[in-house]
Amino acid sequence: MTTQTRFCILIADDDPAIRELLTQILSDTYDVAEAVNGEQALEGIQSGKYDLILLDFQLPGMTGIDVLKQLRDRQGELPVILVTGHGSPNVAIQASSLGVYGFVSKPFDIDYLLQLVTHFFEAQRLKDEVRVLRTQVEPIAGGASGGSLQGRAPQEKIIGSTPLMYDVYRLIGRSAGTEATVLINGETGTGKELVANAVHAYSTYRAGPLIKVNCAALPETLLETELFGHEKGAFTNAVTQRKGRFELANKGSIFLDEIGEMSLGTQRKLLRVLQEREFERVGGSVPIKVDVRVIAATNRDLKAEVEAGRFREDLYYRLNVIPIELPPLRRRKEDIPLLVEHFLDKHRYSATSQPARISEEAMQKLIDQDWPGNVRELENAVQRAVVLSKGGIITSSHLTPPATSERAVVDVAQLVREGLQMKEILARVERMALSQALEASDGDQALAYSSLGVKKPMFGD
Repeated sequence: MTTQTRFCILIADDDPAIRELLTQILSDTYDVAEAVNGEQALEGIQSGKYDLILLDFQLPGMTGIDVLKQLRDRQGELPVILVTGHGSPNVAIQASSLGVYGFVSKPFDIDYLLQLVTHFFEAQRLKDEVRVLRTQVEPIAGGASGGSLQGRAPQEKIIGSTPLMYDVYRLIGRSAGTEATVLINGETGTGKELVANAVHAYSTYRAGPLIKVNCAALPETLLETELFGHEKGAFTNAVTQRKGRFELANKGSIFLDEIGEMSLGTQRKLLRVLQEREFERVGGSVPIKVDVRVIAATNRDLKAEVEAGRFREDLYYRLNVIPIELPPLRRRKEDIPLLVEHFLDKHRYSATSQPARISEEAMQKLIDQDWPGNVRELENAVQRAVVLSKGGIITSSHLTPPATSERAVVDVAQLVREGLQMKEILARVERMALSQALEASDGDQALAYSSLGVKKPMFGD
């Protein structure tokens, strides 16, 4: 146990302004030293002189991840808080799997940084007290020794740099070296499937595929067949043997979306798979062994469902080994500009178009909304605005929320009295029609045009 009265922090960042800022913030409470590149940071961590390292991801020589990879043989958490830029969830997830304590993002939220540092040293003091009280120090049980990430980063990124999202990244990373079942909780549209993709992609021991099942989309009899397969002749039209999703997911993962919709009968059979790692096909009697990681998701409160008798309590505890709570968009509004920029790049007006731009007024309008449909609703709104603005500059007039849109009425006589030309009148009618068609087609641009009998807008600015 150290006898020093002040903890010592190493700030590893090549930007002198950042080092000066952090030193000014932390030096009243802690002893502070500096490193300007990855080699110096690595030497500092290995020396054992520092109680905590604030490690920038973008360092010259070797990145923060390179530094962590050289230290991954150490057991337990590394005394490292990684400093990352905006929109780097893959970095955060990978760093978590390598054992970092936490993350801060640039530009700094000073209060959050100080809170994170304080919590780290409070945890260290508690550990020191435990060491003093114990008569023998036992080694910390390691996780996946010698494991490494597969580099299977999902194509669709999780976007967010708020502390709430870094908590999500940390849990994804920590689950990478385990076989534990993951339960993703969150409102509709928060991105539960993206998190499931990331959990599987960073799962060290999962070489097989990720198989997805929407439990709400299938009736009970069909869901059982989808999950477990059937034997030839098991029922009418079962003319051949069919493998179920669990067999197809062997050596990989299965994602059970909307698991709160599953019937009690199917829940009982799923419980056996989780307990015994085996099942029988419908109409069969031979147990089939599988090695599958289960990732489940729900927008329901499963505890309340258990109390109401609609969900098995034993299954709930089998699923809720690593719970990941996805925050609704209204609790992380600071991420809305990042999400908007991502969706503008994703939903370009045409294959050869540059991303549309958005006015400050329109961006603020998006930030001010509560988004009951969460990220999915925001994406639909941005996609609709890109179409209505024809890939140009998105203004507030392009952002009428679909949930509150009313029947559109054009007062042609009034427009004529105002002196509008025919092309301007037709353009206004066209925008209203296209907005309604996009709403009806859930943002599908091609379907919206087709429903109106046109290939592209004919009028407008």
